[in-house]
Amino acid sequence: MITVSQDAFRAGLLDARVPVPEGLKDNEGRSAGRRYAVYRNNVAVSLREALETGFPAVASLLGKENFAMVAGHFLRQSPPASPLMMHYGEGFPAFLEAAEPLAHIPYLGDIARLELAQRASYHAADCPAFDPAVFQDLSDGALMAGYLVLAPATKLVKSRWPMLSIYRYATQPGAAKPGAAPENVLITRPEFDPVLHPLDAAAAGFVQACLSGGNFGAALEAAGPEFDLPNTLSLLLSSGAIAQLKL
Repeated sequence: MITVSQDAFRAGLLDARVPVPEGLKDNEGRSAGRRYAVYRNNVAVSLREALETGFPAVASLLGKENFAMVAGHFLRQSPPASPLMMHYGEGFPAFLEAAEPLAHIPYLGDIARLELAQRASYHAADCPAFDPAVFQDLSDGALMAGYLVLAPATKLVKSRWPMLSIYRYATQPGAAKPGAAPENVLITRPEFDPVLHPLDAAAAGFVQACLSGGNFGAALEAAGPEFDLPNTLSLLLSSGAIAQLKL
């Protein structure tokens, strides 16, 4: 009896150009080539649909046929590394940026990053509500040396493109046409669904420094002289973006 290894079985699943594994039989000993072809097609279709679900803005910008073609190339190159499909597509932004036929749409990678970050925010762990009273009676020195720890669901995506405007234009009927200015996006999850907030460069610098493990003083330095601390702290507090202040 001829057996087929898992490697041989898997090798052709994502690429119809790979021949059906030799010796593949059904449970009655008959040739299973046609069944394998159907299964292979179903796997590819399922992965394309998962990408379309996970990246609706990219799919809208490319159009259905073009997205299907791009997704087909990606899934053959990057099969799922986890059975949890919520993780599938982590390499999609870099793939889009490296694809020469898409060079005329240079912002696609950042749009995909924004969609990935929303997904990561949605699935991130919960954390207790932060009590802003901890800021009271702190000396300036203690505050500057403290660490503003952001909630697991808090994400930041920076871009040199009008990323949020493009995303909304692609996903929200009637949204305004994007301008040309670069945009940064803070993602928070105050309740169940992620919420997108535009950030200026100074506020993005502050949040990035906090996410990177810098203390409050270092975050202020990263933000620069144009930084509006009261408004940024108000946004972080009201949107549930802060987990704790470590002193």
